[in-house]
Amino acid sequence: MKVIYSKDCEAYKQDDHPESPERTKQTHKFLKDKFDFIKPRSAPYEDILAVHTKQLLEKVRKGDFFDPDTPAYPKIFKHALISAGAATQAAELALQGESAFSLMRPPGHHATRDYLGGFCYFNNIAIAVSKVMEKIDKAVIIDFDVHHGNGTQDIFMGNKKVLYISLHEMFLYPGTGLISDKNCHNYPIKPDTDEFVYMNTFKKAMIDAENFKPNLIAVSAGFDAYKGDELSSINLEQETYAKIGKMISDLRKPTFAVLEGGYSEDLPQCILHFLNSF
Repeated sequence: MKVIYSKDCEAYKQDDHPESPERTKQTHKFLKDKFDFIKPRSAPYEDILAVHTKQLLEKVRKGDFFDPDTPAYPKIFKHALISAGAATQAAELALQGESAFSLMRPPGHHATRDYLGGFCYFNNIAIAVSKVMEKIDKAVIIDFDVHHGNGTQDIFMGNKKVLYISLHEMFLYPGTGLISDKNCHNYPIKPDTDEFVYMNTFKKAMIDAENFKPNLIAVSAGFDAYKGDELSSINLEQETYAKIGKMISDLRKPTFAVLEGGYSEDLPQCILHFLNSF
């Protein structure tokens, strides 16, 4: 397992913001002796522009935007480029036969083609998948963050080479993903759902993924459906993420994952369970 990480992603913060440096700092500390860590590289502009508009790129580059959840931190453009580049590295490693996970921030799945939000500036998973599509025929994106990946859906809607699958709590931010549309298959989960019901739904989603016959599995790995996470009301256990990882690995396809959400103090343990089965 290759884990892509740099302490550089700890260099920006806002007091009391849930998407804090502690997420990756504590996870790296917990995992550093368990996996092979490698440094990320920054994504070139052309990779960003493959999925985002030039207007969005320029807004982030200049810090010329306002979003209360997604602040215009100093040097956030640099950090967002590195996070996107790490996702692409993970995708390339997967196609070379390695298991790979990007432990970088900021996350990405709420960033649409021309809009940032929900802690996300550029859509890391979409940039990575778009970058490697010339090498493969079809890809599946599995998003188990507790929030719907509206940005990923926006970018790939109608793309016959990409199947987007999302399991998320219904009515939670951003309020999308209540129905499936074209190549975007949504599995909204009721609040207070336990592991048993969640995993039965996950099995159905994996049948979708298998039937698509992809060459690559890309995972938006959010750990905020955990019972100890204050941003949701789904009640998954730490060990649930081992079951999720095992079910994805049973698809037996080249697979990579990138960090999305997950804001509890038990995030490192949830990630370890996922990676060990992955």
